[in-house]
Amino acid sequence: MRRTVLTCLAVIGTLCAPEAFAGTRAIVQTRTYDITGNSGTAFIDAMDSKGPKHGFMTHAIATTAYTVDWDLGGGQDNGVCRLRRVNGTLNLFYTFPRVGSPMAPTLKRRWNRFFAGVRAHEETHGRIAREMMRVTERSITGLRVANDPSCDKARREARLRIKAVYAEYEARQNAFDRREHRDGGHVEHLIAALIGKP
Repeated sequence: MRRTVLTCLAVIGTLCAPEAFAGTRAIVQTRTYDITGNSGTAFIDAMDSKGPKHGFMTHAIATTAYTVDWDLGGGQDNGVCRLRRVNGTLNLFYTFPRVGSPMAPTLKRRWNRFFAGVRAHEETHGRIAREMMRVTERSITGLRVANDPSCDKARREARLRIKAVYAEYEARQNAFDRREHRDGGHVEHLIAALIGKP
């Protein structure tokens, strides 16, 4: 259930004629990889070998990855540059395991509980990313910079604000993972319940 965050790209478009604010949107894609087995331990082993890459040598159970694109537009009046269009797109990519073999009723119940916990973990990463988009939008919407007829200063200021919000929310993503993955944490409990440990 470790999270992979792809590079967040801020594409700053050319500042041009005024347009209405359109806001941000999220595009969500879910991918799966197949595992098989006849026990919780076999499922954990399969996820450890077939799960999405996490680092150089390890595999995750599931991941949330995202990219971000911004389309910013505005114009200047008497040397004052103002952003009038702030459109952001969050591309969210979830990857989850999928059991491709029959399961006994007891194992199926354990798997369903485990998978619900995995999904909730990854969807929390998605919620944090969505909140990042909303905060970023608020931080740059209506940005005004005086003595900026070419809007270069406004573009620089928008990039700085976007970068600051990203840094704050990346720290939140990492803090969430540290809590979930610590010894005795939620992830450890999910795995123990799947393999049938008390």
